[in-house]
Amino acid sequence: MSWDFSDAALATDRRALLDLLTTKSFAKKKVVLASGRESDFYVDCKKTALLAEGHWLVGRLLFAAIRQHAPAAVGVGGLTLGADPLASAVSLVSHLARSPLAAFLVRKEPKGHGTGQWIEGLSGLPAGAKVAIVEDVVTTGGSALKAIERARAEGLEPVGVFALVDREEGGKEALEATGLPVHALFRRRDFPA
Repeated sequence: MSWDFSDAALATDRRALLDLLTTKSFAKKKVVLASGRESDFYVDCKKTALLAEGHWLVGRLLFAAIRQHAPAAVGVGGLTLGADPLASAVSLVSHLARSPLAAFLVRKEPKGHGTGQWIEGLSGLPAGAKVAIVEDVVTTGGSALKAIERARAEGLEPVGVFALVDREEGGKEALEATGLPVHALFRRRDFPA
């Protein structure tokens, strides 16, 4: 376990994470995506992010990207379910690196009982908190757009979107239209043709 956040250490981690994503999460097959689009490949990042090594690598690399591109962020989260292990991994690594980011999870529907809240973990963030939105795979940007909208409605200030994979199908551009920068660790071209 390394606390080295040098470019060389992060490059090594990036190669290791891409190898895990390629061997555990990537498949060449016909699928219908959450966006409703058909595709000839699929990347199920949860298969990697829920492995101990994958969780560590995801946390290190996304944390480093957030600290580099959105240093004012005090929270990290996104739309359940894809963003859940990512936010958890980043929050854990941030604590261990003594630069904490509180995790939050955006529900697809408000909680059906109790307070009816949309965001879990909101109480750990001050009003107006700057937050990083995380996403596993960006296709159309729909999930991250929902997370941005809900975070803003709850008084948070998203300052960037951080994804594991950009499928390069227009989602990055749709997200950037919200005024937020988008940073993806990997793109479609990083995976087998």
